Amino acid sequence: MRVNPRTAQKFAKGLIWAVALLVIAVLLFIIVFILYRGLSVINWSFLTEVPRRSGRAGGIASPIVGTLSVTLLAVLVAMPFGVGTAFYLAEYTRGGIITRIIRFCTESLAGIPSIIYGLFGFIFFVDVLGLDWSILSGGLTVAIMILPTLIRTSEEAIRSVPVTYREVSYSLGGTKWQTIRRAVVPSAIRGIANGLILSVGRCVAETAALIMTAGVELAMPRSVMDSSKTMAVHFYTLVMEGLSTRNAYGTAAVLIILVFLINVVANMLINRFVAKGR
Repeated sequence: MRVNPRTAQKFAKGLIWAVALLVIAVLLFIIVFILYRGLSVINWSFLTEVPRRSGRAGGIASPIVGTLSVTLLAVLVAMPFGVGTAFYLAEYTRGGIITRIIRFCTESLAGIPSIIYGLFGFIFFVDVLGLDWSILSGGLTVAIMILPTLIRTSEEAIRSVPVTYREVSYSLGGTKWQTIRRAVVPSAIRGIANGLILSVGRCVAETAALIMTAGVELAMPRSVMDSSKTMAVHFYTLVMEGLSTRNAYGTAAVLIILVFLINVVANMLINRFVAKGR
């Protein structure tokens, strides 16, 4: 039986809307559920005190500092390599053995489980380089983990810039670097920033690799050479060892709020950058 094209169109559109609304509903349910259970736990002492009695008492000040430190270090290390590789693949090469090797390595890195990254980080950074369980070991390990995300999203953002932008720049006498800096970067910055935000989300949520590299120390870290729990690791420990469900919900709520604030601040900075470039 032949289906009317308009009927098929309406059905497909309705199905797509239903799937999209279902995804949004699931996301909102998770966020509301966690915030409902966790917001009542959050107060000034919870945010400023270090955990005591393995997390049964006290706050999450040191895990917050550990999370921010590991994330910042990972982004600072991975960002130049990830974005630089993306510009090389999108602007400076059109194929060849080197390009195929880079793409193969990127795809391989993206498919490696996080526990393998943790094992590598433990053997190489903690043991061989003698960095011990520390924020530095954890940050370097996570930096390698987020490289595929940065490379892929940045390359797609760069390739999405219309070719006419480059042609106009070249016709006006612009060099390759001037074209990239003045025409490509302002147009691709949103896509690159989205990749950065996704990478930050993975840094904040990582557990297995950081347990093996950053450690599980609850004391306030004084430098990048100190061991420190992140909030995700702290939450995992509280739940799996049955230490404090109440503090676990509070930690999860702070984690959600932190990710939301990072997204808001990142978008504000992007909008300001784009506005200045116009």
